[in-house]
Amino acid sequence: MSHKLLILAQDENKYRALIEEARLVNLDFATQPAENVDVVLGEPSRIKAALASLPALSWAQSIWAGVEPLLGSVARRDYILTNARGVFGGLMSEYVIGYLLAHERKMLQRLEDQNHKRWDESDTGTLRGKTIGLLGVGSIGAEVARAAKFFGMTVCGYTLNSETSKHVDKYFHPLESDSLLSDRQTEQQAAPLQRFALQNFASGLDYLVNILPNTVDTRKIVNTDLLNALPSHALFINVGRGQAVDESALIEALNQNKIAGAVLDVFEQEPLPQNHPFWTTPNLLMTFHTAAPSLPEDITKLFIENYKLFNAGKPLKYQVDFEKGY
Repeated sequence: MSHKLLILAQDENKYRALIEEARLVNLDFATQPAENVDVVLGEPSRIKAALASLPALSWAQSIWAGVEPLLGSVARRDYILTNARGVFGGLMSEYVIGYLLAHERKMLQRLEDQNHKRWDESDTGTLRGKTIGLLGVGSIGAEVARAAKFFGMTVCGYTLNSETSKHVDKYFHPLESDSLLSDRQTEQQAAPLQRFALQNFASGLDYLVNILPNTVDTRKIVNTDLLNALPSHALFINVGRGQAVDESALIEALNQNKIAGAVLDVFEQEPLPQNHPFWTTPNLLMTFHTAAPSLPEDITKLFIENYKLFNAGKPLKYQVDFEKGY
């Protein structure tokens, strides 16, 4: 059986060239949505826009880890959706460790001293012996944990129930008695995961890193209670999803010096509006959803592996559960 592939990505030509090099059997290319296209590779937002013109779609491979545009109660679900996993861990680890080192080694302060011709011989910190807490220890979190252990850090992980990373020293989970955030509860009314377990997890951390996907149960998990449980010297880094953070609570924590600072790569609204208070919030560093880009060379390897399974009628890797959202 022949399959027809449509690529919906900014780097369409590069993806096509890499896939053509693999000489995959039974695969032809389409240049636009059509009735006979049964495979799509691309950005979830572009896939969503094309779904109505893809009646024969059997499998969509996202080039992103997050697939929010393709989720929701009214979203189409008559196809297999797979996302990108196992390709972002190294890139995300570079980002996280880079900012940890910048914080400990006071790189921005040293640059300011240089600009003002100040000779400052005061000691800097070190990652060795510090404790990092990971909200989410999937494939990306496991790589961040491995990198942190290389620098001699203690690693704590907060997950729903899994304990698969050997680099995590201590796991924390929501209590069984906890009621998770329901569809009828507003994000302002309840924290999505168990408050006391989270506070326990946060209380001894030097660094808190959010790597959770965007689901009903993770929205605003970084809220006033969690931020207040962190030591005042702690640094918060968000490379997961912007929806995980109560932005007002974080702004308050930074303005009142309840934590030492924050590094944000993702936001509830992207691009961030010009009038958003984050632009002028003290002790806040921002990047712009660039921590771990989808590189065609990496994503194509994943697609090729899954296509061979698809063509053989075997189960695909990294299938997304439409109900869970990941």
